[in-house]
Amino acid sequence: MNKVLVAYFSASGVTKNAASILAEVAGADLFEIKPVEPYTEADLDWRNPNSRSSVEMKDLSFRPPVAEKVPNMAEYNMLFVCFPIWWYIAPTIINTFLESYDLHGKTVMLFATSGSSDFGRTLEKLEDSCHSAILTEGKMLNGKIDKAELSEWLKNLPINK
Repeated sequence: MNKVLVAYFSASGVTKNAASILAEVAGADLFEIKPVEPYTEADLDWRNPNSRSSVEMKDLSFRPPVAEKVPNMAEYNMLFVCFPIWWYIAPTIINTFLESYDLHGKTVMLFATSGSSDFGRTLEKLEDSCHSAILTEGKMLNGKIDKAELSEWLKNLPINK
């Protein structure tokens, strides 16, 4: 049996809720990816080109520091990484998180929330951050999440066969 971790970054609470449901359904441990400096509402104003999130996403090499690390990452062979889609990709704090660990041989499956877009170029933009892990696109977790449907979807993953 795979030991699974759901790691999530949530700026507004939407992704936290989705990640909590995913962890419950998957029987996984839950870890919050927290920035050292939490995002304020003004930081998240995507309409303002000078807001923190806008500035960070214009420079995809920027790596916001993460406040805490998963203390026992070596125990997990499956990571579900959840995040909101920002500018059609994952926020760069997800790169910071992934680059903080030796992910060799681990499976990293992406889950995202978004008000209007799909994964966009997320997979492509995270490949270099995954240090020889098996990186795969999972599911968009938008709206009301049907636990039974999500459970059935998880059962059909190749890792569970």
